[in-house]
Amino acid sequence: MKGELLLLSGVIVLLQVAHSCPDKCHCHTSSDFVDCSQQDLAEIPSDLPPQTRTLHLQDNQIHQLPAFAFRSVPWLMTLNLSNNSLSSLAPQAFDGLQHLQVLNLSQNALPSLESRLFHSLSQLRELDLSSNNISHLPTSLGKPWENLTIFAVQQNQLQQLDGALLESMPRVRLLFLKDNLWKCNCHLRGLKLWLEKFIYKGGITDSVICRSPDTWKGKDLLKIPHELYRPCPPPAPDAGSPHTQQPSSAHGVVPRSPENHSSGGRDPLGCEFKPKPRPANLRHAIGTVIITGVACGVLCLMMLAAAVYGCTYAAITAQCPGRSAARAGEPGKTDRKELCDGSPA
Repeated sequence: MKGELLLLSGVIVLLQVAHSCPDKCHCHTSSDFVDCSQQDLAEIPSDLPPQTRTLHLQDNQIHQLPAFAFRSVPWLMTLNLSNNSLSSLAPQAFDGLQHLQVLNLSQNALPSLESRLFHSLSQLRELDLSSNNISHLPTSLGKPWENLTIFAVQQNQLQQLDGALLESMPRVRLLFLKDNLWKCNCHLRGLKLWLEKFIYKGGITDSVICRSPDTWKGKDLLKIPHELYRPCPPPAPDAGSPHTQQPSSAHGVVPRSPENHSSGGRDPLGCEFKPKPRPANLRHAIGTVIITGVACGVLCLMMLAAAVYGCTYAAITAQCPGRSAARAGEPGKTDRKELCDGSPA
């Protein structure tokens, strides 16, 4: 009897733990939804129900996420951390969330992202990083995100975006990039090419408006003529010589002449887009090509006529070997006819 009571009390305790809910949260057990928003929380509650599928933590005062911050909710599929004060994320903050599909980190103070941050989120479909202070994104944020369909980084401090990062999202269909500090130099050429292909395949994106250099300020990246782009030159081989290379070699800096250093309004990366010399009028260029072709054709016809005339003259001379002598001695018509007669007198 005593053993049965102990077993029953143990089951009751387990049920209470399974259905526990943090003090400042509202738990909906029927839908596995936990709402902890607008509660002035400074950290992630530790006693979240393990069966939670949707967790709302927006509009709080959370400043950082430690490693394995969500280990108590391994079945989590939707996580909203928007409008907090997040400025630091541990590289393993989201480890263990193998089923997470929607992650909202918008309206925080994130300056950058660790490349290992999303390694375990192989099922991620929607990622919102908008309205942060992100100045750069790594080339890769982990394994290819084969399921990611929505990627938002608008309203940040981005100047560049590596095409390799976008290539790791083969299924993305919505891409939000506006209101960044886009620097339309040679380093943004890859983004332009990727966006052109993305839109051609039916993808939807907003505008990428150039903030610098002055040549393209206020222009839409996709509307700048493609022929005005040139690839970035390779970095100088001698990284230690101050005369051959500028600092910040990680950004592909190339050697520049002294007069370029004295110009404060030019692109410090040395690869600002500049219009290439081209004909003032396309019609003039086409006319030049046509005139050149006609001249070449006339010259070829003249050479052909000269060749035919030469061959004909050579053939006649071979048949009438005495014509020249006859013309010199006796210029009469009858004599010339006889000279062309092949039979002897």
